[in-house]
Amino acid sequence: MAIYRYTVYKSPNIGIFVKANDSIILVPYGFAETKTEKLADYLQVSEVYTSIAGTRLLGPMTVMNNNGMLLPPIASDEEVQMLKRSSHLNVERVKSKFTAIGNLIATNDNGAIVSPLFKGETDRQVQDVLGVLTNSMTVGGFVQAGSMIVATNGGAGIHPKATEDEVKEISEILQVPAEPVTVNGGVPFLSSGIVANMKSVVVGNLTSGPELIMLSRIFKA
Repeated sequence: MAIYRYTVYKSPNIGIFVKANDSIILVPYGFAETKTEKLADYLQVSEVYTSIAGTRLLGPMTVMNNNGMLLPPIASDEEVQMLKRSSHLNVERVKSKFTAIGNLIATNDNGAIVSPLFKGETDRQVQDVLGVLTNSMTVGGFVQAGSMIVATNGGAGIHPKATEDEVKEISEILQVPAEPVTVNGGVPFLSSGIVANMKSVVVGNLTSGPELIMLSRIFKA
């Protein structure tokens, strides 16, 4: 397993534009084929070109593990059908008013942490589509659980303002070791700068040496 620095659209915020599990990586339509191939090679996955609600903001717009994928209510029928065909996953639109659902739900194959903003409305869908139970909590005083946590089935990185009790609870819910960390030279909103699976970790190119060491330890990279 390895860890790589990378940019997408010359941005270190790679997690805004791409999303991966252990089998596929979602990349925006029109993204350079050579760069897509390199990302897919790093993570040892197949590439799937898509848009979500006509945008290239795939990270904030999707929640995905190895069982399924949740999309915002504004995703089109064509996008849903294409992703079902290409990903071979359970794919459904969330029955909610929220669109940036990737910022509100963190998941792996063991559990999901959802924002209190949902008030329980997504629990059944998360269980049916992603195959995991939900736990509602804030992290470090923030309601955007998906922005605060990046998790694989091997480890979880958490916003540095998370309390010791929150770190312990997140570790228990996701059933992996969890630690606070930053990315891209001090950015605490981890999902913006990390794309990870059980094979590799790709981070924004501004990620510092000490951050790389921490991330390698967390994700066993």
